Amino acid sequence: MGYDVADYRSIHAPYGTVEDVQELIDELHSHDMRILMDLVVNHTSDQHVWFKESRSSKSNLKRAWYIWRDPKYDAQGNRKEPNNWKSIFGGSAWAFNEPTGQYYLDLFLPSQPISTGRMQRCVKLLTMKCVSGSIEV
Repeated sequence: MGYDVADYRSIHAPYGTVEDVQELIDELHSHDMRILMDLVVNHTSDQHVWFKESRSSKSNLKRAWYIWRDPKYDAQGNRKEPNNWKSIFGGSAWAFNEPTGQYYLDLFLPSQPISTGRMQRCVKLLTMKCVSGSIEV
């Protein structure tokens, strides 16, 4: 139950269902109260369908939703990360993706690939109704 979202259109099972959360929102609204929810859009889970599509090929349309870079090579021809950026939790901020031969940026964990503004705009559209009190997406 961390910060690696695998599906922006459902509720994580331990918290209930979409219907449960909608009921909570409706009940709070009936008492003139609102709810504040944390929505992570900086990154997704590497298990999210968007990232799975993105990592499948360089020509996939979701490729632009994440940050990808070509490797660098040392004098001996050994593959290296694109730069020396470090993850917040230690180690490189880059994870290699064998199918495409490129690295993706993960500032926290390899299981949390960093998204671009393109993906974040999509999430904003998905959550517009959340702001108004409806979680239908």
